[in-house]
Amino acid sequence: MIVRAISGLNEVVGRIVSVFAVGFAAIIIYDVVLRYVFNEPTRWAFDVAKQMFGFYFVMLGGYALRHKAHVRVDIVTEKLGRGAQRVADLLGYVVFFFPFTWVFLTRSWEFAARSWAQGEVTYGAIQMPVYPLKMAMCLAAGLLMLQGVAEVIKLIFDRQEASE
Repeated sequence: MIVRAISGLNEVVGRIVSVFAVGFAAIIIYDVVLRYVFNEPTRWAFDVAKQMFGFYFVMLGGYALRHKAHVRVDIVTEKLGRGAQRVADLLGYVVFFFPFTWVFLTRSWEFAARSWAQGEVTYGAIQMPVYPLKMAMCLAAGLLMLQGVAEVIKLIFDRQEASE
């Protein structure tokens, strides 16, 4: 039940956030056409596309983990049996993944809170607020950590989700 809820949350977030790829691609195409066809570059398109891509990239971490799309080094574990692979994966989560996501979560929270308190904006051609993107980093870290919990539960109980 917990695994299904966490994985479902990351699935929904991933599908919603994937729409941003269309948005920032459209903005890039718009800017390129204006710049090279009409010789009228925009002042805002690069900054907006960059922020949208940052949001897109960071928010898909939990979704990618759910679908096993993160980079893995299986050179050692591919030769092991299923039980030994599970133990190696569990150790990887405990030793590397959870400490990383904890640091990511706590530091991004501090980073976002400071940005929010200062009303931080970009220094480019237009002054866009930065704190929403920094808050998204904190949310993404939480989603990634939650998906890690779901993956560990699946490893402990040696279960695979039906949707994978």
